[in-house]
Amino acid sequence: MLPVDVSAAINVHSRPLLDDDAELAAVHSRLKQLDPDGKRFGLVLRDTIDQLLNGEVTGRYSWDQLRQTEKTHAGSMVEINLHREFDFDDGDATDYRIAGIEVDCKYSQQLGGWMIPPEAVGHICLLVWANDSKSQWCAGLMRIEEEFLNQGKNRDLKLTIKAEYRKRIFWLWYEAPLPENVLLHLPDEVRDEILLKGKRKGQARVIRLFDRVQNKRIGRGAVRTAAQQLDYLARLREGEGRARTVLREKGVLIAGPYSKHRDIAMRIGAEVPGRGEFVSFRVCEARAHHGDRPSVRLDGRDWVLAGPEDPVAPGPKLPKVNGEEETAEM
Repeated sequence: MLPVDVSAAINVHSRPLLDDDAELAAVHSRLKQLDPDGKRFGLVLRDTIDQLLNGEVTGRYSWDQLRQTEKTHAGSMVEINLHREFDFDDGDATDYRIAGIEVDCKYSQQLGGWMIPPEAVGHICLLVWANDSKSQWCAGLMRIEEEFLNQGKNRDLKLTIKAEYRKRIFWLWYEAPLPENVLLHLPDEVRDEILLKGKRKGQARVIRLFDRVQNKRIGRGAVRTAAQQLDYLARLREGEGRARTVLREKGVLIAGPYSKHRDIAMRIGAEVPGRGEFVSFRVCEARAHHGDRPSVRLDGRDWVLAGPEDPVAPGPKLPKVNGEEETAEM
């Protein structure tokens, strides 16, 4: 649970503050217009954490594996990646200009721990927090006043927000779902079986990942970490020894973030991959005993999601996607 003063900001204090500050209301309105459900924002945070982990080079999958200097750099990366995703205008005294209004971006690894510089006083701050272990994130708006800040002797004069004033944060998204770091949340024995560093090549690790983790959205960060190769997508494509070809012999299909694949996953009742995600699921040919189980027609036959009782047999090919689709939807 969050401290009472933070939680109260959601139900009690947010609306009057928004109504009393026209600029805050304008920034809020613009952000909600750009990202009504927060999915774009959440993906930026997911990608930023994955950038820091740099799994394709390091094999890391956990925030705890980062060096302190890397964790410190997270705030700058969040600021930059949000700027790039939403194409905000540059601010003069702050990081951005949103709806024509100066807005500074601050990220903290701890909710409430944002470090506010003197130049942000009088301006609106976009306050961001994410926790990979909890798969949650928050983002809120607050106009910073000097009286709201703790007094301290930080070398760069940055100060934190006093606990009693955190109730003045207007939450845009609160405890929103962060796209899951699949490798982090696997049981240790399953993760170790997939990665087996030094004992298995990148292609084999990717195959094992999609074989052991089925009907679950797997982000590109996890695929990169398993592959530990820059061209991680090549490990998924059709071809001798590659994941789609090898796993299809067991009836396991790998749907990507492409409209044709998403449609098939939805119609058959599997988890549907989002942007930058993949989902594997085992299918079998539809039979009378499957009843009204959702089905999809591929390669001239009807297929359903396989249950534990269904025998393992080769599956169909998913429709091809061209390079343009692949680039656009990643």
